[in-house]
Amino acid sequence: LSVAADISTEAGNVDLIEAARSHHGEIDLFFANAGVAMGTDPMDAEGAWDTSFAVNLHAHRWAARHLLPAWIERGEGYFCSTASAAGLLAQIGSAPYSVTKHGAVAFAEWLAITYGARGLRVSCLCPQGVNTDMLNSDVVGGGGGDVVRAVGTVLEPAEVADIVHDAIVEERFLILPHPEVGDYLRHKGDDPARWISGMQRLQQRTLGL
Repeated sequence: LSVAADISTEAGNVDLIEAARSHHGEIDLFFANAGVAMGTDPMDAEGAWDTSFAVNLHAHRWAARHLLPAWIERGEGYFCSTASAAGLLAQIGSAPYSVTKHGAVAFAEWLAITYGARGLRVSCLCPQGVNTDMLNSDVVGGGGGDVVRAVGTVLEPAEVADIVHDAIVEERFLILPHPEVGDYLRHKGDDPARWISGMQRLQQRTLGL
């Protein structure tokens, strides 16, 4: 089943969910996978921020709003959120992407905390570089794609899919296709000031800023 939907609106998310239900029956597992990368900093036009919030964060909230009642009634359901390593760390070159991906991680955490005891399982996928059109067209604002390619291995989508499959089977919350992201996150938590200094050096080295 293929459905065209504008998930930057609540109605688009509802259309997608209802189309799946009418074709397949109740939904057991939902992947909030769509994302956009645009804009650079707080001076960007409101449209870049509004679209980033709508697709990267609000779409997850809207989907959950229309999935949770049935899942809670049944006592089971699975929500997998595609965030980004930027949601745990930062995205050099794009404030809207960094902010909204942090929001996606926080929302996934909140879902797991709030509804875990009622049967909801949640995973949050936080990859670094993946060989997709988003990365290769460098729509990650401000040269962010160059930064992503500079800091680690760029995985193929099929590789990430295999990792996600195994993590879902294990009901793992945080899915890190690039294990080094976990190390970066620990370094950030141990010494935030040092981590920020390191990110500043990375920005200078990759973007000359």
